[in-house]
Amino acid sequence: MITGGLLLVLAVMLFFANAYINKSLPQIEGTISLPELDNEVTVLTDDHGIPHIKASNDRDLYIAQGYLQAQNRMFQMELSRRQASGTLSEVVGEAVIDQDKYFRTLGLRRAAEKSYEIYSEDGKEVLQWFADGVNAYMEEATASNRLPIEFLLMGSEPAPWTPIDSLTIGKFMAFDLGGHWERQAFNYYALNNLEEEKALELFPYYPENKPTIIGKEEIDIASSFENAVIPHAFNGSNNWVVSGEKTETGFPLLADDPHLGLATPSIWLQMQLETDDMNVSGVIFAGVPGIILGHNDQIAWGVTNTGPDVQQLYIEERNPNNKDEFLFEDDWEEATVIDEPIHVKGGETIEYQVVETRHGPVVSEFAGDSGKDTVLSLRWTALDATTELEAILEINRAKNWEEFEKGLEKFLVPAQNFVFASKDGTIAYKANGRIPIYPDGEDALLPLPGWEAEREWNGFIPYDKLPKLINPEKGFIATANNKVVDEDYPYHISNVWAQPYRYERIAEVLGGENDLNVEDMQALQMDTTNLQAREFVPLFSEQLQDVELGEEERLALDLLEEWDFKDDVGYAQPLIFHHWMDGIEDILYSDQIPESVMELFGARGQTTDEILRKAIRGESSLWIEENGGIETVLQVSLENTIENLVESYGQELTAWEWGDYHKVQFDHPLSAVHPVLAYFFNNEDPMPVGGSAVTPMAAAYNSDTGEVDHGASWRFAIDTSDMRTGYHIVGPGQDGHFKSEWYHNQMEDWVKGNYHITKLDEEEGEVLRFLPKK
Repeated sequence: MITGGLLLVLAVMLFFANAYINKSLPQIEGTISLPELDNEVTVLTDDHGIPHIKASNDRDLYIAQGYLQAQNRMFQMELSRRQASGTLSEVVGEAVIDQDKYFRTLGLRRAAEKSYEIYSEDGKEVLQWFADGVNAYMEEATASNRLPIEFLLMGSEPAPWTPIDSLTIGKFMAFDLGGHWERQAFNYYALNNLEEEKALELFPYYPENKPTIIGKEEIDIASSFENAVIPHAFNGSNNWVVSGEKTETGFPLLADDPHLGLATPSIWLQMQLETDDMNVSGVIFAGVPGIILGHNDQIAWGVTNTGPDVQQLYIEERNPNNKDEFLFEDDWEEATVIDEPIHVKGGETIEYQVVETRHGPVVSEFAGDSGKDTVLSLRWTALDATTELEAILEINRAKNWEEFEKGLEKFLVPAQNFVFASKDGTIAYKANGRIPIYPDGEDALLPLPGWEAEREWNGFIPYDKLPKLINPEKGFIATANNKVVDEDYPYHISNVWAQPYRYERIAEVLGGENDLNVEDMQALQMDTTNLQAREFVPLFSEQLQDVELGEEERLALDLLEEWDFKDDVGYAQPLIFHHWMDGIEDILYSDQIPESVMELFGARGQTTDEILRKAIRGESSLWIEENGGIETVLQVSLENTIENLVESYGQELTAWEWGDYHKVQFDHPLSAVHPVLAYFFNNEDPMPVGGSAVTPMAAAYNSDTGEVDHGASWRFAIDTSDMRTGYHIVGPGQDGHFKSEWYHNQMEDWVKGNYHITKLDEEEGEVLRFLPKK
């Protein structure tokens, strides 16, 4: 009887819990009163959960967009603005204090506030309309007790949305795509802590005039940046456009797949926006109006990260008699001191201050006063006032390349490789954004002395001098975070580029085939060909040809020699190769570079590849020689690799599979709090997936666990012969509510490459009507 009573109580509790959770599911049909509107707005939600918003004017359009984004992603929007603003401690507690200090120091929100001041009245209106829509949802959901369950679990409610929140999220995306300050810090560490020749081997290139360390008090890089938030080194993308001369339909093709963090919800929200004079479809960051990537009825566009040197560390000499003054041209200049109190949930408010020199915030003391008179400040283009949303609003309406390029002039950060295609047959490319001009003799390899005027940036590359290409003879343009200019280009862009393998494979396919179609574009986005392995496996095999290996190591080498160099889930070879490459890096670096500093060693794969090439060519490399020579490094790392893999996957090498290790989960931010939350919010078991960080099918992973955490956050392809139709994958799904049918419905699609069609003239789906005040 008691057991039966308890079961009944439990059943009632589950019923009410389920009813509460279901209250916050997005409404996709019927009517919603939205008094802020001037006219009725209709929203058709198609079979894939994509809202198609149709309004008679811009004001109503962006109010509706704000409401719908909040309805689908309010908790994500709340976390995004808090992370970027450095206010997570208010709802999470002391665990994220250092993270909040770091983002307060950078000042993304302060930069957003500066940016808002230079927006046009039209741009400010759009931001406010969008915020009005978000706030209309929040007020209604709060009043009816149907905010997403995450807010209840966090014990918080969202504050009203503001235009600054949207711009702050935009600044965070500039942060996520980086700018190489961490590599300057690493180079500084290497020169101070390693033999000079060994340090210089780790530089992105070998400088003709060897850099020297400035004769000031040494900065402790390892402890200064131990808790810094470093963007993932793999944040990048693939994109390309193909001329109609090489396509089946005779019209251009475009494909784009930005590589960012993979999580639940997706970083992207897919939408269509339509008024009488605009019809645009694509994706946007939750919390921002407009469409940042996609197409309208005349043009299509996509981006990858250019990765220029837009962040420069400056060594600042502090006045020993006044901690807020710093040396510049033999005078002491007073810095700006900004109060940034940090409110901590369940704790006391922390009185925190940010110091800004003429270059920017002092970043080397965010975790505490170093007690030294030499610090590092950060000059970064994203901390200036910029106008990206103005650009988005213009390119959404552009009808040709000229109008599109004119709109891009306002897109300043982050600097991006834009590719473009239009139904008039044009294909084009522009490396767009604010890229600094360095003084003669400087090349962004190291921190610069902040007290010398001659070391300041000399403005920015003029807009009409940025790299650009229109309708090239070869019939295609592709970028994959690779080097975009040759040595004849008169301006410095970057020292750090992605390994070339993704670009080389894309160019190999596009350059070798004609009569290409949109299905070929999708197949190339899912291509798992590993050109790094194609280059190095024969070289490694030759080096080890006469070396005595154990039976298992020789079998592993035989398997690699038989490989078709595809990182497919069912193959053993990718498991062996990628662990072997990790093992080589471990031998080379782990004893001499602390783990905290390795986080600053951006693009180290490129450096390791070049060290291996040098050694195999018979050239000197201290990193190889000090570890016994190339044969020994390869032999020992292979033996270590096979030993570790046998322990994890058994003695039968031929039964090993890449997919046993390389899996994708799309973790929800609350899933790490407790296994019960992980059960509900992660929703699906990890899925084996092909590809890697060096294949066009981008799927970078945590080397400790194999979990794929970065990759193609959105895949898109279009044939401009039919501008109504786009092909998309948004992993893991469109909706942020874990009980929605569109929560994880694209997870398997993301793994297998199943694209859904989204049309500008969609007619089938559920219809929701927003009604203005009568």
